[in-house]
Amino acid sequence: MELRERILRLALENAVEHGGKALLDPVLRRVAGEFPDLRQRLRELVPLVEEILSEINLLSPEEQRKRLEELGGRAAREKRERRKGLPDLPNVEKYERVVTRFAPNPNGPLHLGHVRAALLSYEYARMYGGKFILRFEDTNPANAKEEMYGMIKEDLEWLGIRWDEEFYQSDRLELYYRMAERLLEEGKAYVCSCRAEEFREKRDRGLPCPCRELPPQEQLERWREMKEGGYGEEGAVLRLKTDLKHPNPA
Repeated sequence: MELRERILRLALENAVEHGGKALLDPVLRRVAGEFPDLRQRLRELVPLVEEILSEINLLSPEEQRKRLEELGGRAAREKRERRKGLPDLPNVEKYERVVTRFAPNPNGPLHLGHVRAALLSYEYARMYGGKFILRFEDTNPANAKEEMYGMIKEDLEWLGIRWDEEFYQSDRLELYYRMAERLLEEGKAYVCSCRAEEFREKRDRGLPCPCRELPPQEQLERWREMKEGGYGEEGAVLRLKTDLKHPNPA
């Protein structure tokens, strides 16, 4: 199937499912989900997707359904609906063991989004005979609530979830600090003191902030100053050097 037809089918599915109007972001997410080979090209595909959306959004809902059937959309949806259980994980054969984790912040009770994430991680670990880890993200003492640790564990047990290992990030800060310094030494991370809005503006344009290219030794000095409180609360942050051209550089 040609690239345009692949995107057209996904855009038509989105339109049919949402009252006749397809939207850019949901269609791009479907493209990334269904065609992993296109994930690195999402940004350059935006003009093509926008062109397709402007075309199909002019069609009536009936015309959209008809074109979707012509492209095999209905058959694809029916196939997904017939599938039982979880889909296989890609490239799982490359690894000796599947290890998954659920990492709640103990600042409040679990909600449905948490439950979905916990169940998926747990069931994939069971599916492959792997290991499931419960890791509390409690590195911000101002947000952590003591009673939430027990409440979260009770809720997971009520769901039938059993974990193989349990970690508290607050117990492992020295390990994280060592790893952070190693990344800074290797030039794979940097200390950013830009204002949040300034950083987001440059990131959205695929541009580096002024802090990114400072040499490793200076980065380490900034890191030590940050740890000692020299930048003030939220005045600096450690960032990984990701690909600025990636559709999701975070």
